[in-house]
Amino acid sequence: MTKNEKRITFLDTPGHEAFTIMRARGAKLTDIAVIVVAAEEGMKPQTIESINHAKEAGVPIIVAINKMDKPGANIDLIKGQMAEQGLQPEDWGGNVVVVPVSAHTGLGMDTLLDMILLQSEMLELKANPDRSAVATVIEAHLDQKLGSVATILINTGTIHKGENIVCAGASGKVRTLKDYK
Repeated sequence: MTKNEKRITFLDTPGHEAFTIMRARGAKLTDIAVIVVAAEEGMKPQTIESINHAKEAGVPIIVAINKMDKPGANIDLIKGQMAEQGLQPEDWGGNVVVVPVSAHTGLGMDTLLDMILLQSEMLELKANPDRSAVATVIEAHLDQKLGSVATILINTGTIHKGENIVCAGASGKVRTLKDYK
């Protein structure tokens, strides 16, 4: 996604408890963790787990309080739960950005993107596009028509068609590149 001519890549990890390992791995791959909490439900065990994964990985956290359009949305309850987890909201004297949003109405989405960009500027997150790519495989499978297919997140550099790639004990050439679209 592009905002203010700057690119943001989102890696969404499922909230279901069966995806614990995926969330832990996702936290290690990211530069900024956006923890989404439902405003009328509060933090679930998986939310607390995701917070702990981000803390262990040393990743800065932004909290998006979703469903602010719903009756019963309680931002102060969420901030209190955050404080219990060691996340102090900025407006409570802490350093954790909290953005009220509604995925349904679009409320706060621009602010959330702006906060992600601001955080990335403060952290001076930059990658060198002129070097060989270093990437992480998110998932891979064997397709009958395409052969080996991998979804990757490029950490730095640029990957080109025809280049050799190595992942663990496997290697090969890049035959086709597709973006997220």
